[in-house]
Amino acid sequence: MSAPTIDGIARARTAAARESWAEAYELLHAHDAHPSRALTADDLMTLADASWWAGHVDESVAARLRAHAAYVAGGDHRGAGLASWWLSYEYEGLGRPAAAADWLHRAHHHLDDEPPCPEQCFLAWSEAEEASARGDSAAALAAARRMTRLAVRSGSPDLLALSRHAQASVLLADGHRAEALALLDDAMCAVSAGELSGLFTGWLYCLALPRCMQAADFARAVEWTNAAMEWCAAPWTGRPTEAEPAEAAAPLPVETFPVKTLPMETPLTVPSGENPFRGPCRAYRVEVLDLLGAWELAESEARLACREVPVDCLESAAAAYYAAGDVQRRQGRLAEAAASYAHAHELGRIPQPGLALLRLAQGRAEAAVAGVDLALACQSDPRHDLLGRARLLAARTEVALAVRDVPGAAGAAAELEVLAGDVPLLRAMADTARGAVALAETRPEPALRLLRRALAGWLELRVPYEAAQVRMLLASADRAVGDEEAARLELGAARAVFERLGAVPDARRAAALLTGGLTAREAEVLRLVASGGTNKDIAQALVISEHTVARHLNNIFAKLAVNSRAAATAYAHDLA
Repeated sequence: MSAPTIDGIARARTAAARESWAEAYELLHAHDAHPSRALTADDLMTLADASWWAGHVDESVAARLRAHAAYVAGGDHRGAGLASWWLSYEYEGLGRPAAAADWLHRAHHHLDDEPPCPEQCFLAWSEAEEASARGDSAAALAAARRMTRLAVRSGSPDLLALSRHAQASVLLADGHRAEALALLDDAMCAVSAGELSGLFTGWLYCLALPRCMQAADFARAVEWTNAAMEWCAAPWTGRPTEAEPAEAAAPLPVETFPVKTLPMETPLTVPSGENPFRGPCRAYRVEVLDLLGAWELAESEARLACREVPVDCLESAAAAYYAAGDVQRRQGRLAEAAASYAHAHELGRIPQPGLALLRLAQGRAEAAVAGVDLALACQSDPRHDLLGRARLLAARTEVALAVRDVPGAAGAAAELEVLAGDVPLLRAMADTARGAVALAETRPEPALRLLRRALAGWLELRVPYEAAQVRMLLASADRAVGDEEAARLELGAARAVFERLGAVPDARRAAALLTGGLTAREAEVLRLVASGGTNKDIAQALVISEHTVARHLNNIFAKLAVNSRAAATAYAHDLA
């Protein structure tokens, strides 16, 4: 080997040690391209790491396959075991579960008979994940704790932080919230202190952020999402220095969002030198921005996330599409919302409860009920996603009230109450649902108590849209007890929030109620329309003529600023 070649390898190793992955990739790739040169097994693993950071997942897999063969040839079982585990991990991300299972089995073959070593941490992590997936919390916790013992023995801050997260995930799923969050805080403290490598920092952000949202821990989700995006925006060696980054971050016109952003036949890649964790972290940020009412920014971030996610993280793009659909639905852009939900579904996400609420807004109440009921039935283990379950139950309450199924709504609200415990976000959701049910049961005093508590919860969380929705329900309860002044104050506050957010249908509804509202007879006609009644059905039920029904409908359309039965039906459940 010539001196310049040796120098190139040395520089590549130094670049990898300081996580200058673009430089390491270029040096190792150039060396490997020369037919008379050979990389060692360790250098091939470094090339695989550098290829992954550069967005070339296929090259990463190819380099690891060669590294595994080199380790086997040299009798290095620990090296071969680590290469096998990484191949399992990468094949899983690429949607090849059979290959992933094969390589995980091979990793066990190489490592199970070895004395305790750091490489076995990854096997213990996989065992914990597999046990959690099949609902065996005892086995999952045992594997996670074994991972921690191995990590402590290794002296690796990276492995110790990851093992803390693994334990936290198992404990959260098993209902041990306080203990789990303490472990998660410990792991994320190491992240925020800059004690970990780039890979483990990115891993922990991408693992902790969805875990926070699934556990409905909104405060941690906000804090860690902001921290993740700051880390992702740090200068990366090889990152373009021209105007491209600033242009990429600029909001895009709404009309450009995304019917063909993610064609299934074209895998996404991250530009060389960019941080491959940025797309997934940005996708998690979208959900936080959505709750905080920063809808314009959330939609813009969703577009960027869909372009940035690597090919092995397409579930992040699905989450971004779904969140964008929620924004579009609440702004009354129903066709765009339907397209976004369809893209989320194409990428493997069940777009519920957003799709059910879209069907409700379109006047398709039966489809809404069927969709949310199926999603509830298909949720394999609600403990793994408390917020997801809570959102389905809240939507089930809403659509049940829309079709006048008060017992069904009460059942969903009761389950949500049990689920909520003392978690602020879930507590606000449960109080909202139970208050809406009490209002439908013509029990305005209990409704007022529950809804006022729900409003306080949403305001403390700084979640404006849901707070405004509660104000609409409070206005109905206030009017039911004869407090017209309080009702008008609530309607005015709700209308201002809806207008600021661009929630056009809700703003129109608040304005209609504020400037005269529907009469009792008009509200009854609207409820019957929402139940699927024709003009003839309504006339017979109310003992009035079909001409009178038509006149009432014209008045309803005018007051709600809509022009169809379907659009008017979307508001019926809030006017009960």
